[in-house]
Amino acid sequence: MASMLRPIARSSGRTAAFLNRASTSSTKSPLSRLMSTQSGDDVKPPSALATLYLEDGSKFVGRSFGSHEAAVDGEVVFTTGMVGYPEALTDPSYQGQIITLTTPMVGNYGVPDRKKVDKFGLPAMFESYKIHASGLIVQDYAHHYSHWKAASSLGDWLKEEGIPGLCDIDTRMLTKKIREKGALVGRIEIDENAPAPDFTQIGNPNINRHMVSEVSTKEIKVYGEGNPIKIMGVDCGMKYNMIRLLVDRGCELTIVPWDHPFAADMHKFDGLFLSNGPGDPISCDKTIEQLRQAISVPDDQVKPIFGICLGNQLLGIAAGGEAKKLPFGNRGQNQPVINHATGECYITSQNHGYHIDTTTLGSDYNELFTNLNDGSNEGFIHKSRPYFTAQFHPEYRNGPTDTEFMFDTFLAACKDPKAPIQFPARKPAPPVPSVKKVLMLGSGGTSIGQAGEFDYSGGQAIKALKEEGLEVVLMNPNIASVQTNMDAKSDTKADHTYFLPVTPDFVEEIIKKEKPDSIVISMGGQTALNCAVDMYHQGIFEKYGVHVLGTQIPVVIDTEDRQLFSDRLNEINEKIAQSITTTSVEGAVEASKTIGFPLMIRSAFALGGLGSGICVDEKDLRENAKKALAVSPQILVEKSMLGWKEVEYEVVRDVYDNCVTVCNMENFDPLGIHTGDSIVMAPSQTLSDEEYHMLRETAIRVVKHLGIVGECNIQYALHPESLEYCIIEVNPRLSRSSALASKATGYPLAFVAAKLALGIPLNEVQNAVTKKTQACFEPSLDYIVTKIPRWDMSKFEGVATNIGSAMKSVGEVMSIGRTLEESLQKAIRMVDPSNPGYSPKFKFTHEELLTELAVPTDRRIFAIAQAMYDKSLSVAEIHDITKIDHWFLRRCENIVKTYDAMKNKSLGDIDHGMMLEAKKNGFSDIQIAECLKCTEEDVRSKRKSFDIVPKTKQIDTLAAEYPAETNYLYTTYHGSEDDVESSNGGVIVLGSGAYRIGSSIEFDWCGVSAIRTLRQIGKSATVINYNPETVSTDYDECDRLYFEELSGERVRDIYEKDNSEGIIVSVGGQIPNGLAIPLDKAGVKILGTPAKMIDNAEDRMKFSDMIDEIGVQQPRWRELTSVDSAIEFAANVGYPVLVRPSYVLSGAAMNVAWTDEQLKACLSEAAEVSQDYPVVISDFIEGAVEIEFDGVVKDGEIIACAIHEHIEQAGVHSGDATLVLPPQDLTAYQMERVRDAAKKIAKRLNITGPCNIQFVAKGTDVMCIECNVRASRSFPFVSKTMGVDFIEAATKAIVGYDTSDMNLPTLETRDRPKNFVGVKAPMFSFARLRGSDPVLGVEMASTGEVACFGANKEEAFLKSLLSTGFSMPKKNILLSVQSSLENEMTHSAYQLHELGYNLFATKATGEVLQKNGVPCTIVGYPTEKDGSDMTNALDMIREKDICMVVNVPTYESKRLEDNFLMRRSAVDFGIPLMTNMNLFKVFADAANLHSKGEISGLEPKKLFEHYQGETDADAWTDKDEFH
Repeated sequence: MASMLRPIARSSGRTAAFLNRASTSSTKSPLSRLMSTQSGDDVKPPSALATLYLEDGSKFVGRSFGSHEAAVDGEVVFTTGMVGYPEALTDPSYQGQIITLTTPMVGNYGVPDRKKVDKFGLPAMFESYKIHASGLIVQDYAHHYSHWKAASSLGDWLKEEGIPGLCDIDTRMLTKKIREKGALVGRIEIDENAPAPDFTQIGNPNINRHMVSEVSTKEIKVYGEGNPIKIMGVDCGMKYNMIRLLVDRGCELTIVPWDHPFAADMHKFDGLFLSNGPGDPISCDKTIEQLRQAISVPDDQVKPIFGICLGNQLLGIAAGGEAKKLPFGNRGQNQPVINHATGECYITSQNHGYHIDTTTLGSDYNELFTNLNDGSNEGFIHKSRPYFTAQFHPEYRNGPTDTEFMFDTFLAACKDPKAPIQFPARKPAPPVPSVKKVLMLGSGGTSIGQAGEFDYSGGQAIKALKEEGLEVVLMNPNIASVQTNMDAKSDTKADHTYFLPVTPDFVEEIIKKEKPDSIVISMGGQTALNCAVDMYHQGIFEKYGVHVLGTQIPVVIDTEDRQLFSDRLNEINEKIAQSITTTSVEGAVEASKTIGFPLMIRSAFALGGLGSGICVDEKDLRENAKKALAVSPQILVEKSMLGWKEVEYEVVRDVYDNCVTVCNMENFDPLGIHTGDSIVMAPSQTLSDEEYHMLRETAIRVVKHLGIVGECNIQYALHPESLEYCIIEVNPRLSRSSALASKATGYPLAFVAAKLALGIPLNEVQNAVTKKTQACFEPSLDYIVTKIPRWDMSKFEGVATNIGSAMKSVGEVMSIGRTLEESLQKAIRMVDPSNPGYSPKFKFTHEELLTELAVPTDRRIFAIAQAMYDKSLSVAEIHDITKIDHWFLRRCENIVKTYDAMKNKSLGDIDHGMMLEAKKNGFSDIQIAECLKCTEEDVRSKRKSFDIVPKTKQIDTLAAEYPAETNYLYTTYHGSEDDVESSNGGVIVLGSGAYRIGSSIEFDWCGVSAIRTLRQIGKSATVINYNPETVSTDYDECDRLYFEELSGERVRDIYEKDNSEGIIVSVGGQIPNGLAIPLDKAGVKILGTPAKMIDNAEDRMKFSDMIDEIGVQQPRWRELTSVDSAIEFAANVGYPVLVRPSYVLSGAAMNVAWTDEQLKACLSEAAEVSQDYPVVISDFIEGAVEIEFDGVVKDGEIIACAIHEHIEQAGVHSGDATLVLPPQDLTAYQMERVRDAAKKIAKRLNITGPCNIQFVAKGTDVMCIECNVRASRSFPFVSKTMGVDFIEAATKAIVGYDTSDMNLPTLETRDRPKNFVGVKAPMFSFARLRGSDPVLGVEMASTGEVACFGANKEEAFLKSLLSTGFSMPKKNILLSVQSSLENEMTHSAYQLHELGYNLFATKATGEVLQKNGVPCTIVGYPTEKDGSDMTNALDMIREKDICMVVNVPTYESKRLEDNFLMRRSAVDFGIPLMTNMNLFKVFADAANLHSKGEISGLEPKKLFEHYQGETDADAWTDKDEFH
């Protein structure tokens, strides 16, 4: 190819000069920094000041990071592109303009080598030989950069070229100004003492400069000499990529100046190409005149003409049209354009300030392209001649490559000018289904890898389907989800809701009963997907004529089956990591010989990386492969790409092949950690334009090829030092990443996906945020989002805390800031209120620190912080160990440098600049106070005296390019103005924060109920929450949504700014509850129960005193003052004793001690958790039944109540217990004692709002053990079982609204509910927590819950159990219990024997059973393998010869290891496990009734018969709610 090129000297030396400027310029940066892929340790942030003046009189003072030598003038414009600043700055169309970049952090990946040329002799990474923009305005300049192609920093390049750059400007405020007033003339003034400019003397460069003449070539140049297709290109400011794309396609391109008399030469060429360029098209009068001649030739002399950008405008004027100036122009990479010839929508790169008014074009022309955002013309086409144009940039660089085909279209016309103009044909869309009634499958109970995100996405989908007038049937046993609501407040609820297991049998029966014509399977996570795949294989959908909406099941199978996935990608030459699929352990070992170690194994059809892991040797591989094959039929043995970057794209496609990427995300952690356990940033921060769009283009190609309809997620591994990448996986459904992307961008993915599944085109779905544009676009972000997972590994005995390819986190947080520092520090605090921010938290020794960095655990971010704070490792050393990108580490280092600048100062020494820098870098007032050794209140006062308060900004999907209609907000210290006015009033509802053990989807349900009630009664509702998985953080749900920290500081900021009426703290669980006292002290109005009374209930000491005082019975107790007094107390009351800290959720650090040693260990843990509050020790009542009272109280009087019992005995945390409502085994006496005590407690605490009181009962004793003056996790269950929303009643009570019309169950009510029983069962995720012991205690371990209903307890219990994923045992059951329980177990064991089960038992249990006459086979203990010929229990579990394991330990158990191995192996090999005696008894009773045919709801077919015979009057609750 090189021989076809003219020598570089033909270019007047300008390109050569550009290539040499780096080495010859008088740049002030050290030469050592040039040609460096990372910035050095010595780089300082910019400090010199400069000012941007605008012609409307406004001025912006910022810091100068570019050339600081002379003032410059220009037209100030903005561009919303998120990548590609080297390409944008060298685009000649920006001549005379000062560019504002809306993306908040700029300079991250430095600037490539200016000397490197491509095969055409052009600078390889740029669009021209120099920077054409007059100046650059950014919010934050990254003085530290990192990229494998970088040669210097952005600032050094600007200095080389003499171009000023300004940072620390509120670019959002500037963008809004340009949006409202149009592009403005401005000046960047370097001299601080210079007067404000006189703009009457400056003038507009579009008017008083001929900018095309400035950028056009001065002589004729030829590229690709000798190539067959001869094209003349008129250079009005031609981007180099136009040259590359034309010559690469076989053109000999002759470039002529803008004023060249080309019409006379047309006969020598096959076609004419008109380039882009700057300024007003009218100034190019000579070009226009030549074009008039060129298009007026006779038919036999016609040559194809293709114009881009300015070329489009010039041809339009020549054709009789009029060019009009757009108010602020279209500049960015996400402009949606529709092709009227094909109906296809493209995402395009644009940079123009004018457009052709197509109404003024002659009748010979048709509009070809239209901008879907503002309706402006984007190109036209002659009706009979090959003249056509594009206002956008098909040559991209920067931007998407969607329309590169335009060059092929042009060259096809050049080869055959008489043929009609052809655009790429789209695959014909399948016929649009006729849909009237839809069945939607939910995800069931929340678990690790499948949490509340499916409540949010499912709810969005129901809303979309209802909007289209469809009847919706929902199957989901998740009682705590908002989507399963049936009350009047839920205007987008399903028409019929089934609380039943999402399994093929049950789904088939619902299809029979409801006769839906269609089914949605992509909104219920892996549960729904796997169920649907099973049903597809069984032919059930075909049998009943049910159409699957959206992505079809063969496509799902293609993405989930690893071999098929690889085959499908190979069809389009895309690559996944080198891999081999297998279905056996030996097959995996064989594969490892080809792949080599270390390698990765993955399970097919698994969620959250379950069954995956890195294997370093054969032993490791065998162990992991066996476990993986226990949960999946097929595994993939794959090359490990540890240390590569991990990048994700969320992709949306409709059946017409319109396809967009909505959000791209980059993991802070490199590959090797499951993305669900990684810190993730959106948008990506270290990818160049080339990398970003290479992966985007691949994503679209893959999704189109696979045929996905709706939404999906594609994950990549990207080599950190090349363009090599691999596709890791495609998720053909809504996922956790989808929920994150929806909240990060404001683009409601699930809502849009549901519309697309109905066959609605993407360009006909409205953008819900702007209400002006439509959903066929790609959001542009002017902020950075950080997601950090929440782990709760401390809740589990023996769990391995390292994080890897299998997900372990139970929840996540999302923070929004304008810099990484601000966003990261917010997110770290959100994960846990005890985290101050990015700072050391654990005192690692140096050896521990190195291990923590090398083998990541849930504490790695704090290890990195410690290494930086104590200066024990450099950034380079941390990078070498962790492979985290230098750029991320440098931003973290900025935080530490700010701390170092403050640490030896006092509060009096802190000036405005230092305080502002600390707040911009994400420091909380508490962090600053700890650094300066003063109080948080002192810092707040000082900060406010400087008038440093956070500004409120909107999430609007388009970086302020269009006004937003939403109140989706965040706060930042990087801003000069608020986007919205104060709301002046309204009630603030505090959300529950991250899902964690003990605070999950139930509290989000409570929050949403409160918000909806407030709005229903006419009150304005504001939500503060930061959990991206929730319905409460859907901006449609409230009047204002602040995606913000739940800290005293931030809540007060919002409360003061919005002048709120008050705050509800009682519906979001423990975090809001814990804020009541500090907020109250600060003068914030707490609505509902007074803060002092909240403290009386939470403080164990005060509460126990109060209970004694009002004469309510409680277990004997004592406040912990010393270890000796605790041991003395235990000796008096006798072991066991219970240790309970104050202000904790889910029983954190609550422990039962059976010996003095255990007691000492428990005391130190409790004291650590509850440092500021008392710890109480009390008598633990063995063998007691636990009772809960859920109530609503108004001014101390109970107005609604429900009493439910636990199946498990006291000692199992209430969140892990199986609840029964109404109680089946409590006596009337016990119930009355509970009511009486509740009445006294509610009165004494003067409660207004929800409350939950827990009791233990044994004999005639009914003792109070706890009172929560807030909603509890059982409120959704109680509300849905009782048929009335307790939180609605509580909210009305809190704001003084009447509840008399609600038909609430009161203390006098005795028959609610009647005819049926509800059972709530916990969901556990032990399988994901390798090494954890799946046994229950006083500290909570469950991650979610389900509830089902039945005519009796046993029926409801079995349905609930099945809904948790439990499989009914078919044949063999293994029993092993502690000796004190053996006689008790005999009765249930005999029942199972009578039902035909084969019983196996470990030695001691087996001997007792045989002695009692229960037939069973004795098997060996797991640790007794050597030399024993007895069948080993562990082998039977591993070989899946056992269908259910019953292992019930007590504190007296001696065979701890054996018991653990049986329990753990059952979990690892997917075998149902029971560890509680009471639960086992109920199971045996239920199995017995089931065998006699007395349970109607367990067999789906019988359930169907039951429904057939049921009238509306028979329905248990709402006639559309089926149990």
